[in-house]
Amino acid sequence: MAARGRGAAPPMLAAALVIVAFAATATSVRAIGVCYGVIGSGLPSKSDVVQLYKSNGIGNMRFYFADQELLNALRGSGIGLALDVGNDKVGDLAANPSSAASWVRDNVQAYPDVNFRYIVVGNEVPGAASVLQAMQNVHDALASAGLAGGIKVSTAVKMDVIDNSSPPSNGVFKDPSVMSPIVQFLAANGAPLLANVYPYFAYEYSQDIDLNYALFQPSSTTVADPNSGLTYTNLFDAMVDAVHAALDKVGGGSVDVVVSESGWPSADGRGATVDNARTYNQNLINHAGKGTPRKPGPMEVYVFAMFNEDQKGGDPTEKKFGLFNPDKTPVYQINFSGN
Repeated sequence: MAARGRGAAPPMLAAALVIVAFAATATSVRAIGVCYGVIGSGLPSKSDVVQLYKSNGIGNMRFYFADQELLNALRGSGIGLALDVGNDKVGDLAANPSSAASWVRDNVQAYPDVNFRYIVVGNEVPGAASVLQAMQNVHDALASAGLAGGIKVSTAVKMDVIDNSSPPSNGVFKDPSVMSPIVQFLAANGAPLLANVYPYFAYEYSQDIDLNYALFQPSSTTVADPNSGLTYTNLFDAMVDAVHAALDKVGGGSVDVVVSESGWPSADGRGATVDNARTYNQNLINHAGKGTPRKPGPMEVYVFAMFNEDQKGGDPTEKKFGLFNPDKTPVYQINFSGN
């Protein structure tokens, strides 16, 4: 959910998660990160933000464009970084391998003491015509620099790339001619697909979804998938497993799903309250250690977002996804290590 408008939401599943560091618990290892957007006024300095991540035990960050001030602030921090190239750069990176090499040189090689995890080529790019070539060129540039083993190249998609998502096993890519080659690239390079997964928008735009089912709370709603025999007790799992099912159908069974954005707004929309935002995000963090019915086990999740961003457009809730206010005080308390 970077700077962008939002079209009409699909009826059951909606648009719009992030990369993440490993936090040990007694029974599992989860990867939790927070997305850092800057479309707001009065935000702290980049160095202060890095310290805020560290003081709250947030191990991973997603950021939406290359920024020298941030990269310098991250030096030696150990924070894992999922760095977007920026949607405005995708066309040039696709058309010019030399541009990809320059981008990698200036924004990755120049920062050997930054813990890069992913380079994200395109965030919810409609049609994605040039995304695959840009991914290939960035990967080749990383490989030439001897960095492709440790830094994976991917792209972030919104849930409307999926059709027939109920039950989850019916999930299929709406346009396999676009997604299948991307999935083959990811499989060949051991990279995950990044998916922005927002139960909130599915709930906001549908009168048929129980709030508790969207919040990971006990609910009268359960979805029994007759094809897989699996049972779903929350909307997040159903959405993520629809992506897994779509991957399987185009030969991407080995491709993991990283939730590169997910969150819940604290104001200005249906069900958008501080209590619901706290409940969703805390339950999301706790749930990351368990995985989904189709793919049990720890998963990578990026919570959206670090700050309320008052300069964002689109749905009024877009301004209210922050875990923190610009003065660094929490909007509500969250335990980032989960339980």
